[in-house]
Amino acid sequence: MTTLERACAYLREGDDFLILTHTSPDGDTLGSASALCRALRAMGKRANIACSDPIPQKYSFLVEPDLPEPFAYRRIVSVDVADVQLLGDALAGYGDRIELCIDHHPSNCIRADIRLLDTAAAAAAEVVYELIRALGVTPDRQMAIQIYTGISTDSGCFRFSNTTSRTHRIAAELFELGIDHTEIDRRMFETQSRGYVALEQQVLASIEYHFDGLCALVAVTREMLEQSGVSDSELDGIAQLPRQIEGVEVGATLKQKQDGEFRVSLRTNRWLNASEICERLGGGGHVRAAGCRIHGDLAGAKRQLLEAIGAELAKRERPAV
Repeated sequence: MTTLERACAYLREGDDFLILTHTSPDGDTLGSASALCRALRAMGKRANIACSDPIPQKYSFLVEPDLPEPFAYRRIVSVDVADVQLLGDALAGYGDRIELCIDHHPSNCIRADIRLLDTAAAAAAEVVYELIRALGVTPDRQMAIQIYTGISTDSGCFRFSNTTSRTHRIAAELFELGIDHTEIDRRMFETQSRGYVALEQQVLASIEYHFDGLCALVAVTREMLEQSGVSDSELDGIAQLPRQIEGVEVGATLKQKQDGEFRVSLRTNRWLNASEICERLGGGGHVRAAGCRIHGDLAGAKRQLLEAIGAELAKRERPAV
C-alpha cells in the first residue's frame, strides 16, 4: 500500500479530526488545511483547523468556520508543518499526537504514523489536492480557491524554481472550477497597507551587504513594527526584498519577535542551498527558501547567521555567470 493509499484509508476510517498549521501562518498552511477540512466535512466527517497565532486578515477568506458544536479530537493531522516546534505554544501539546503528517519540506522531521511527504511539490497544497482527489471528493470552488492560494503563495505566483509542470497542471484544473485567480494574486502580491509601505522603507534603509555583495541582510526590529503599526502577520513579503537586488545570491531577513527571539527567513537565487544554511542553526526548509530561529541580541543574531552563510559559501565555488 502506498503512502497516499494509507493516508486515504486513515482519513476514511476515522473521524473527529484536528488539522494543525504552523505559526506565522501563510497561504499554503492555511489554504491546504482549510481545503482538507472542507473535504473531510464533505465526506460527513467532523473536522476543524487550528493555529497558535491569529489568522492574518489577508488570509481570512481561506479559513473554514468552526463547527457549531464542540467535539473531542480523536485524529490529529499536520499540514505544511516541518517541525513540531513550528506548531507554537498553543498547539505544542499535540506534537507527539500527530498521526498523519502532510508536507513538502525536505527538512521535515515530524514523527508520525503516516508521513505523506512530497519534496518535489511546490506547495503542501499540491499534495493536499492530490489527496482530496484520491479520496474521491470532487473539489468545489471554495476548495479550489484554498488550494490555488496555497500553490500561488508558495511558488511566488509561479515564479520560484520549485514551480513544475505539475504545478501548472493543477492550477489549470483549478481555473476550470471558476476561481478568480487574478483577484487572489492581486490580494496576495499587489495589495499592501500604508503601514507596510512605511515599514518597507525602513527595512530597505537597513540593508547590509556582505561577502562582496553576495549576501544582502535586513532586520525588522520591534521598534520598526511599533513605529509603522504593522503586525507580524503582514511581514510575508519582506523576505523577498534582499534577494531581488542585482548580484545577491543570499537574501537574509531577521525578524524580531516579542520575546526577543529572531526568526530568520533565508532566500537564495541560483547556487546556494538555503536549507543547508539554516540547518546549521537548527532550522531547515527548501533549497531556495528556509528559516530558523536565533536567540540573543541583534548583533549576535547577525553574527551567527553570517557565520553560517560564510561556511556554506566557503564550501562552494561561485559559478560563472
